[in-house]
Amino acid sequence: MTNESVTDNSADSKSSSSRRKFLTGATAVAATSVLAACAPEAPKPAPKAETKPAAPAVAVKPSTVVLKMQGAWGAKDIFNEMAEEYVKRVNEMAGGRLRIDYLVAGAVVKPFEVMDATSKGVLDANHSVPVYWYGKSKAASLFGSGPINGMDAHQTLAWIYRGGGLELYNELLAKLNLDVVGFFAMPMPTQPLGWFKSPIKDAAGLKGLKYRTVGLAADLFQEMGAKVTQLPGGEIIPALERGVIDAFEFNNPTSDMRFGAQDVIKNYMMGSFHQAMEFFEIVFNKKKWNALPKDLQAILRYGVEAANSANYWTAIHNYSNDLQLLKDKFKVNVIRTPRSIFQEQLKAWDVITPKLSKEDPFFAKVVESQRAFAKRAAYYVHLNEADYKLGFEHVFKTKLPG
Repeated sequence: MTNESVTDNSADSKSSSSRRKFLTGATAVAATSVLAACAPEAPKPAPKAETKPAAPAVAVKPSTVVLKMQGAWGAKDIFNEMAEEYVKRVNEMAGGRLRIDYLVAGAVVKPFEVMDATSKGVLDANHSVPVYWYGKSKAASLFGSGPINGMDAHQTLAWIYRGGGLELYNELLAKLNLDVVGFFAMPMPTQPLGWFKSPIKDAAGLKGLKYRTVGLAADLFQEMGAKVTQLPGGEIIPALERGVIDAFEFNNPTSDMRFGAQDVIKNYMMGSFHQAMEFFEIVFNKKKWNALPKDLQAILRYGVEAANSANYWTAIHNYSNDLQLLKDKFKVNVIRTPRSIFQEQLKAWDVITPKLSKEDPFFAKVVESQRAFAKRAAYYVHLNEADYKLGFEHVFKTKLPG
């Protein structure tokens, strides 16, 4: 056998093998095609439901609670600015959820009527002083202006908030059926003895004098022989011009100057024991208060504490500046009240306090609470306080009267 013959036989073998593979593959394909043709048609998927785009989320703003507050102060009085310092702080902290709208005296009711109006819901709130409603109970005047015990307004506010004073105040509100919640702010500097046509040299000069004051100060000056008329601030100068009163006190150099006191009277006597520890009363209708969430109640309450400082800073800046204006520009005779008048005032308090305490056990209870606090608080302050008057006289090389 030749080599060529071997080669030919091998080629035939490969060719046969390839044909078998082709036929086998073709058969498989054909079979698959037949099966596919015979198989039932697969169901088509159901069309997807058409979906609409989601509406954008809209933030729902909570409605704003609006409280209508009226002050007891005339339109020009600096006390309105102090009330607005409180309102501004509350409104900013509340973030749009609560707003106080502030109105001046007379916008809804008269100054002496704001407590009743708030209790009845005619007003939602008021900014005033307890002496304006002491006609309901003379004990009201103890919450800011009462018998001297050695404390000033700062220490008396400490008694209010740390010594049980606020609890006694709430007890008085309940006794009088006043449907309110109240707080206190702004330790007022000592109030001047007031404005006189002629300087008062001693306590005898007060006898028979037609004099304007309010609260327990009315009892004090009546005990000293004055004929007292109680008037709100805005009515003082017209009463003076008509001769209804001969002299008056209100509160401070700024308020008094804005009344126009310097235009009708020229003697201004500084210092007195009649209202030496007063502060503002900030009051809310109780139903309105109870309807508020706790965080808004907290803003209203702690806003009082914030205004307490702001008001005092505003007072010291304005009162000191305006006292100099009264002296230098308006030629008012600014003088220190004689020490003998302070001593006679203390004697008058010694008569009034036991008398009113005997008539009203609650009055006695408040006086005793104040005195217990004063015995340690005022002791600490007077024992520890620097002699600032001595420092002033040293630096400015001057001698202060009194």
